[in-house]
Amino acid sequence: MPAGHGLRSRTRDLFARGFRKKGTIHLSTYLRTYHVGDYVDIKVNGAVHKGMPHKFYHGRTGQVWNVTKRAIGVEMNKQEKVCKTSKLLEKWLY
Repeated sequence: MPAGHGLRSRTRDLFARGFRKKGTIHLSTYLRTYHVGDYVDIKVNGAVHKGMPHKFYHGRTGQVWNVTKRAIGVEMNKQEKVCKTSKLLEKWLY
C-alpha cells in the first residue's frame, strides 16, 4: 500500500518526545511572557494535539505579532515556488 499524505504523515521521529522528557508539561512553559516583536522558535510538542501547527513550521523562527491568553501569533517567511511570502501563524502555548 502507498504511504499516506495526511497532516501528520512522516512525523514519527519529528514529534517524538526525547529520552527522559516524557510526562507532564512544566508550568514554566505556560507562564512565560511574550511581547510583540520577540523572536521565537517553534517547537511542536507531540503530546498536545490541540493547536498543533503543521510539521513544516517545526524548528522555524519567527517574530511575535499578536499575543492572546492561549496563543501567540508568529510571522515568518515561507518560500512557495519562486516567491517568498509572509505567513501569519497562530500557535497555542504548550
